Amino acid sequence: MAQEELVRLFDAKQIRVVWDNDTEKYYFSVVDIVQVLTDSTDYQTARNYWKIVKHRLTEEGNETVTNCNRLKLTAADGKKRLTDVADTEQVLRLIQSIPSKKAEPFKMWLAKVGQERLNQLQDPERSIEQAIRDNRRLGYSENWINQRIKTIEIRKGLTDEWKRSGVETEQEYASLTDIMYQAWSGMTTREYKDFKGLRKESLRDNMTNVELMLNGLAEAAATEISKERNPQGYIESAGIAQEGGEVADAARQNLEQRIGRSVISSRKAVHFTTPPDELPLPKETDELDEITSIEE
Repeated sequence: MAQEELVRLFDAKQIRVVWDNDTEKYYFSVVDIVQVLTDSTDYQTARNYWKIVKHRLTEEGNETVTNCNRLKLTAADGKKRLTDVADTEQVLRLIQSIPSKKAEPFKMWLAKVGQERLNQLQDPERSIEQAIRDNRRLGYSENWINQRIKTIEIRKGLTDEWKRSGVETEQEYASLTDIMYQAWSGMTTREYKDFKGLRKESLRDNMTNVELMLNGLAEAAATEISKERNPQGYIESAGIAQEGGEVADAARQNLEQRIGRSVISSRKAVHFTTPPDELPLPKETDELDEITSIEE
């Protein structure tokens, strides 16, 4: 199964989603959906609720819902774990089994997600537009959003180059990323997330502008060096990933010497975003972004 793991937002709550290119279907994390429908603030509570519902539906002979696929999704600790997932038809039947005032809004959201995917397949730029809208809803500044979108483009260029060079497995991609992070920040991905106090959240979505730029520099440098060297396979690409990270590390040290402090921040998104209902009026956005940039 050729899979693409995504995160979609419903009322600012994250729902893990997998797009299967072979069947051209979305598969949604069942526990994430249960957590939304039951207004649960605790993942374990939602997981236990799903166990009870699943047991009841099994006894009722409702195989349409209970015969869920299990796919490896990124868990709270950043590791991939088998998770119950359901396609759109199964999710609609699941909604009928859980009393919730959010049932109808969620059905509309489900239909919208499906339509957005069709639109994105016809026009890839729409996926970027979706990311921009999601980040705005979460309260990120326009300045930060522009930087984040640029880093997505840079990352795509690097992974395309790794693929061309013969890097194949998910573990190899993760390892190359760790090498690069450690080279410029002194921490692996897991260590960096621990430093920021993150669990299942995205590390890049919790970086300051400066951190994003440094990581983008590391990835852009590695991409350009790779194009010149034409490495073959993981081992040679690992050396280039190290070099790309060292380019960004030199820039980091230069900047830190000039400002007299570390730019590696323990701050995460909650520290530099504004709640959606407190977002400033458009005319105030530039001023807010300027302040945010100075602080970061």
